[in-house]
Amino acid sequence: MKKYFLLLIAFPMLFGCSTNSLNNNNPNLPNYPVNVNINLSLPEYSNLKFVSNAVYIPNQGVRGIIVFNNSGTTYNAFDAACPNQALSSCSTMTIKGINALCACDNAEYSLFSGQCTGKQYPLKQYRVEVNGNLVHVYN
Repeated sequence: MKKYFLLLIAFPMLFGCSTNSLNNNNPNLPNYPVNVNINLSLPEYSNLKFVSNAVYIPNQGVRGIIVFNNSGTTYNAFDAACPNQALSSCSTMTIKGINALCACDNAEYSLFSGQCTGKQYPLKQYRVEVNGNLVHVYN
């Protein structure tokens, strides 16, 4: 009876673990490696010290990355490529307050969640780790 009880307890533990993976299955965007460290002490990233501010970092990912201060201690990082458009000259997003704007179709994506009402794909999200004044963005 003890064996069954232990098995009953162990079973949810084995299958209840999260892989901490982001679902970035979007046929419009290729998967490029991203590994960048952002030093918040540098003037170009000083806006990230304040809640609801974002910074665009070129030459990373597909069309650059947008890093957003979500709550003062947590950050979101998204690719700056329009997720619902094929790559083109207008598919690089710009920051518009707390949203990212796609110039191809004027869609606005929330930098809090990456979602846009009525669109199939959300923004391509990257992992973020914060260690003191360093913000590490990677996939």
